[in-house]
Amino acid sequence: MKLFLDCEFTELNQDTKLISLALVSEAGHEYYVELTDIYVRKDCSDFVIQHVLPQLDLASHGQTLVEAQASLLAFLSCMEGPLEICSDAPAWDWDFFCQLAYVNHRWPANVANRATNLIHIFRQLEADEIGNVTLPDLPHHALLDARILAGLYKRLTADSHRGAKDGR
Repeated sequence: MKLFLDCEFTELNQDTKLISLALVSEAGHEYYVELTDIYVRKDCSDFVIQHVLPQLDLASHGQTLVEAQASLLAFLSCMEGPLEICSDAPAWDWDFFCQLAYVNHRWPANVANRATNLIHIFRQLEADEIGNVTLPDLPHHALLDARILAGLYKRLTADSHRGAKDGR
């Protein structure tokens, strides 16, 4: 089963820190967390301060890193595997996912140990003559973005199956 990953983080550099992480499964299961203890506002770029931080609801979704690791592992353990983590920005998102999923030198047994690049999948689907695949402008909220990516994948693969049935 594919899980669509999106993260929000403090800035685009090597010192970036995780703000929020979301996973949405093909079946519609969702995991979402906002971190409360690994960054402070001064770590954030102006863009993040203006566009990401105002969307957070720490009272509802806030967890410490240790709590987030435990809740993510609980979520993943309830999913039937194997699980494939898909991201449109794996160069950034995968390390954050690993930060939460790799605990006490253990990797979740039902999770593939590398990310799948959604851009490659979308390009392949486009090459199969589904039409132009253009990622929509994402709202810079990890859960909303992961939902959009999951929905786009579902639509494109449905179009692909329809095209195969129609002889395209």
